[in-house]
Amino acid sequence: MTDYEVAVIGAGVSGIGAAARLIQQGVRNFVVLEKGDALGGTWRDNIYPGCGCDVPSRLYSYTFAPNPEWTRVFAKQAEILDYLRDTATRHGVTDHVRFGVEVLRAQWDPATARWRLSTSDGDVTARAVIAAAGPWHTPNLPDIPGLAGFDGPVFHSSRWDHDVDLTGKRVAVVGSGASAVQFVPAIAPAVRRLHLFQRTPQWVLPKPDHHVPQAERRLLRWSRALTSLRGLEYRSLEALGYAFRRPRTQPLLRAIATMNIRRAIRDPRLRRKVTPDYPVGCTRPLVSNDYYPALARPNVDVHATGVTEVRGNTVIGDDGTAAEVDAIILGTGFRILDLPVAGRVFDAAGASLADHWQGSPQAYLGTTVAGFPNLFLVLGPSLGTINSAFVVVEAQLAHIMRALRLLRTADSIEVRQDVQDAFNARVQAALPSTAYHAGNCRSYYIDANGRNSFSWPWATDRMVSQLSRFDPADYRVVESAVTCSSAAKEVR
Repeated sequence: MTDYEVAVIGAGVSGIGAAARLIQQGVRNFVVLEKGDALGGTWRDNIYPGCGCDVPSRLYSYTFAPNPEWTRVFAKQAEILDYLRDTATRHGVTDHVRFGVEVLRAQWDPATARWRLSTSDGDVTARAVIAAAGPWHTPNLPDIPGLAGFDGPVFHSSRWDHDVDLTGKRVAVVGSGASAVQFVPAIAPAVRRLHLFQRTPQWVLPKPDHHVPQAERRLLRWSRALTSLRGLEYRSLEALGYAFRRPRTQPLLRAIATMNIRRAIRDPRLRRKVTPDYPVGCTRPLVSNDYYPALARPNVDVHATGVTEVRGNTVIGDDGTAAEVDAIILGTGFRILDLPVAGRVFDAAGASLADHWQGSPQAYLGTTVAGFPNLFLVLGPSLGTINSAFVVVEAQLAHIMRALRLLRTADSIEVRQDVQDAFNARVQAALPSTAYHAGNCRSYYIDANGRNSFSWPWATDRMVSQLSRFDPADYRVVESAVTCSSAAKEVR
């Protein structure tokens, strides 16, 4: 059985970043376990028309791998995937990845101070595990009566079937979240009829996107220019996040979002259908310049209702609306709060993360969990922010690298339960004053128990600051009885 210093689960944004940081720290005895056949995670899997980033590309990249060559302010899927794979190659990550290996179970063994991981390709052990399979992984598949009996093609946006030609077809789109906002404008011109079933309309803000000319890219090759622009974009998103956390800014936010509707849609009835009745920021803020114009097309029908059943080739809405269609696309998002590892990672007694959480994910700084020594989550609970996921990932990885340094002289480290509880109590106490906590909207922020287990209620700066500090007093440290292995000493 192969023994590693660190096992990283997943080779997407988080896993590539974790592996690169381990290499930079001098760690060589580690493995990245990736169940897919290629790098890229969500950017490998999501290949629907129009797929792209909804934060500026310069922010959607690693600080250790800046990219002045983005061709758009908001990059598309293919360019992001190329960036991730190029970064992995240049930083030596690919050499550590085992493709086609799925982690089936991971359990802590206190006798050996090791994680034992059962995989689709045999067992391995590791001193530490970095769970880097992100939240945008498991599709949220609605249980719609009659859907399985539909004669035409049915697929989720994250599993787009490119063998299906939608040209001239009657298409039902179920859901109006982040993916639908991107693929609806892409397919609307080609289809005969598009029926959008939206249970809850979304606020869609203007998108300051454009092609980046070659002259601008040449300028951005000067590192100071790229750093300055990245800083400006970061502060712009932080300003928007500040507005979401301050109720008195809602009138301004609503005016901007409503203007985006009014300039694209003239029909008063359609305007009412697509205008939410909840605060801007209560659900994930979306950005697009072509979504509302697509809804105003003569071949697009917006049904302000959920779907109650599929009867033959007819989609039936909750309000009785009926639409005969040739294909159904599920734009219903992901099971964000059901982290892929939750049901597969077990403590020493055999209880899983899901058992501990009971429907409400909790961790200390979204990274470590009481009862699970030497386990680190990337993009864990309560770290959702308006800013780039890369900012969060890199802040967490800095924290994790500091924790791994402690393992040079310790067998295990485990966050104290009282520290974890106090942190989560502060988060929950801060959320009610924000738009994230508004009670009149449906949001994936809210878990099965009605608790917001997704959102960070403060500035991203505060998150980065807190993660930059690693206090051993917050942890239960089991000192090593013998000198640590040379592999452990590699972590500096």
